[in-house]
Parts: sequence; structure tokens; C-alpha cells
Amino acid sequence: MTSEFDYRAVVFDLDGTLVRLAVDWERVTEAVADTLEVRGVAPPGDLWSMLEAADRAGVRPAVESTIAAFERDGARQADRLPAAGTIPTRPTGVCSLNCEDACRIALSEHAIDGIATVVGRDTVATEKPDPEPLLETVRRLDADPADTVFVGDSDRDARTAERAGVDYLDVSDWLRAYA
Repeated sequence: MTSEFDYRAVVFDLDGTLVRLAVDWERVTEAVADTLEVRGVAPPGDLWSMLEAADRAGVRPAVESTIAAFERDGARQADRLPAAGTIPTRPTGVCSLNCEDACRIALSEHAIDGIATVVGRDTVATEKPDPEPLLETVRRLDADPADTVFVGDSDRDARTAERAGVDYLDVSDWLRAYA
């Protein structure tokens, strides 16, 4: 991996990297389960499985709406994390599992400037760890995957970067190097 200064573009994950959304994911899971049950769909165990079940049943918009409402509220109450103060002066984007609107709210609430593009869970047809959201972010930055670094906080972020052919840096390593 090259140093950050050799990269043409930087992409950050949002939740857990730049901010921490104030979302009670247990409540979200319960609300999504209720949304599915009302539509005659037996909810599987975890939230991501419920999203897949919603896709199969053709009720994803209702489930997305439920999740997004919690995320938007959580974005308004989010805690700013140290990496938010390290946005570089090169093309920079956000690629997140959260809905795009919640990302934009959190960035605005914390005056995190310098973000040229945001790709959320609902921006493209797939979500991380599929590479497409990250690749779309890179395209919007008019950059090349080989000249981009993705800064995140999870195994899912690392898998996404690997699948997209983008270098990955854990946010803790980013902070040690660039804070």
C-alpha cells in the first residue's frame, strides 16, 4: 500500500468511522420484523437477513423506509468521531451501509466538509460488501480504484475494498498516520 498522499481519492465509511449514529439497532430490527409480519412475511433472525427476505417478497421499499427513519433520527443525534477532522483536500467521498439521506444529515449536522459524493445503501442496487457501492463512489470522484483508499472500521468494509480492488485502511490506522 502506498501512503495516503499517493492516492488520487479517499473514500470513508460513515458510521463508526466519521460519526457514530445514535441508532438502537435492536429497536430497528423489531420494527422491521413488524413491517414484514404486517405484509405476511415471516422475519428471519437478523436485520440483513430481513432485508434479503424483503427483497424476495417485493416489500423492500417498506422495510427501507422503516430503517431509514431510524437512521435519519440517529444521524441528527450522531457523535462526531476523530476521523471527521481529517478530511483530506483531494477528492473524497463516503460509501456507507446507511441510507444516503442519513449520511448527508450526519455530515451536515457535524459540518464535515470536503465530501464530494455520498453513496448509501439505497443509492445503488446492492450494498457492501458487494463492491458496486464503493466502485460507484470512486466513479463519482472521477478516480481509479487502484488510486483510491477506503477508510473504514469493519471486516465488511475491508471485504468491500478487496472486492473492488481498492486499498483499505482501518480508521484506527488512518488516525495514527494522519490525525
